[in-house]
Amino acid sequence: MPGRGVERPNSVLREVVMVVESEQEVDPEEVDRSVRQLRAELKGLDVVSVATVASAAVPVGAKGVDPSSLSTLLITLSATGGVFTVLTKTVVDWLARHASARRISVTIDGDTIVLEKGSAQERSALIDAYIRHHEVE
Repeated sequence: MPGRGVERPNSVLREVVMVVESEQEVDPEEVDRSVRQLRAELKGLDVVSVATVASAAVPVGAKGVDPSSLSTLLITLSATGGVFTVLTKTVVDWLARHASARRISVTIDGDTIVLEKGSAQERSALIDAYIRHHEVE
């Protein structure tokens, strides 16, 4: 089940679900290219896996979303070592660099945060609180 810790010998793994919502007027090929770039960046982190999954769910707070504008990634990571913090900051940086992306919903343990382009200060405070809530020490 997404977001639940999965015990494995010598480690606990966690699953994070990310739903990338693109601007509606963006070409689907551009959306696909951008999400592949995000996936490649996430694979470069200290994560166990990053997989693309079929998106059937609409992000929290979304209204009238075209399903073709959504892309979903399932990331499996170790519950230790600050990996979640690095993952979240990578997503925020990616979002700031990609005009085609409108927002990204990040769900872990059934708790979702919606990251949108906006005030860096507000976004930073929200992200810090979310990370503190889910970081395993």
